[in-house]
Amino acid sequence: MKKIKTTFFCQNCGHQSAKWLGRCPSCGEWNQCVEEEERVTPGEGSLGACFNEEPLSIDTITADEKDRLLTGIAEIDRVLGGGIVGGSAVLIGGDPGIGKSTLLLQVMQNLAASGLVVLYVSGEESARQIKLRGGRIGASSKNLMVLVEVSLENILRHIREMRPGIVVIDSIQTVYSSAITSAPGSVSQIKETSGKLIMMSKKTGIPIFLIGHVTKEGLIAGPKILEHMVDTVLYFEGDSGHAFRIIRNVKNRYGPTNEIGVFEMREHGLVEISNPSALFLSERPRGAPGSVVVPSMEGTRPLLVEIQALVSENTFGIPRRTTIGVDHNRVSLLAAVMEKVCGLHLGNHDIFINVAGGVKLDEPAVDLGIISSLMSSFLNRPIDAETIVFGEVGLTGEVRNVGRMDERIKEAARMGFNRCILPGTSFSETVTDTQMTRVTIDTIKELSGHLFM
Repeated sequence: MKKIKTTFFCQNCGHQSAKWLGRCPSCGEWNQCVEEEERVTPGEGSLGACFNEEPLSIDTITADEKDRLLTGIAEIDRVLGGGIVGGSAVLIGGDPGIGKSTLLLQVMQNLAASGLVVLYVSGEESARQIKLRGGRIGASSKNLMVLVEVSLENILRHIREMRPGIVVIDSIQTVYSSAITSAPGSVSQIKETSGKLIMMSKKTGIPIFLIGHVTKEGLIAGPKILEHMVDTVLYFEGDSGHAFRIIRNVKNRYGPTNEIGVFEMREHGLVEISNPSALFLSERPRGAPGSVVVPSMEGTRPLLVEIQALVSENTFGIPRRTTIGVDHNRVSLLAAVMEKVCGLHLGNHDIFINVAGGVKLDEPAVDLGIISSLMSSFLNRPIDAETIVFGEVGLTGEVRNVGRMDERIKEAARMGFNRCILPGTSFSETVTDTQMTRVTIDTIKELSGHLFM
């Protein structure tokens, strides 16, 4: 006989509790605990049988990094670490309407056009709706198979019968298993359905893409264990005010993490941007105080972005600190360091920081760029347009070394910059194939003497 177990799950983060809780102890959200029934058969795991394979010596296992499936879109291949690995599970999340389904349909069309049979499973759109989108982006290959289904058992049956080369599930929150009594999209259903799909992928070697909904905080909805189960987690980022989209790799078992791919949304779908630095600097003002260019490393790719600052005197008593694209607390800390070390009194001034183009920067190498833009706006003096700035800043005002300097300088030289302000501890590092003038500083006290035109 089957035993029924009742458990309370947090619908925001997946925290499990034996009783109802008003506030989730894991994520802190209120009124998110929902009671669900889990049916467990004695002697059986909820995910069914295991792989039923014998242990193998590692030296007898054959695997080659070159055995990757290329998508035909260089930016996607870069984010995935060089292509799709057989038997891998990839989870893609992003805001509604940002282009997740469109991008994957383009990828599936490229693979189908190369002769591979692909299966696109949709639980949110009808076959006609998918056909209309496919007509807009040019997806018309006979090898692109479309299945409108939400039953996990039926989906697995079709995969076993068809044996496609790759599978897309759009979306995992719509798929349900008859073995679980809770509604589709609940924590129990997501764990059960994703677990069986991933197990199927590992046993058959068929790569699978799972599209996931996101919460209001921008995180993938459902239990956090879902991100641990898959091999790769991609987040689609974008701003409604800009036409380009950024797909970011936050987890990858087969390549570097934090890699990004840049796309532009056009009438006929998403178009990859091979030179994102030129895109982000295309509307950069020349000779404007508060504007500076910094080279930021996104995975293995150096990216030149513009940081803009506006410092204005406050007349309302409480100064404001507003940031877009950088950490709010980091800007407050750097402003305090400037006031202590450089004597620039920013305590009674409003500070606004923006990373042009909607890019999000989280590495400490942009500290010196933030300080440079604040100093330029406060003194109302423009920074030399051919100068880039990067370096980490400590609490005592010292400028610390950062990694991958050679690649940052080479990217700046390729984009036409001829001068670089960087940490003094990096003086021993040489860049032999660029004519970049390097100005090294040890503290931010030396910055103003080299920064302005």
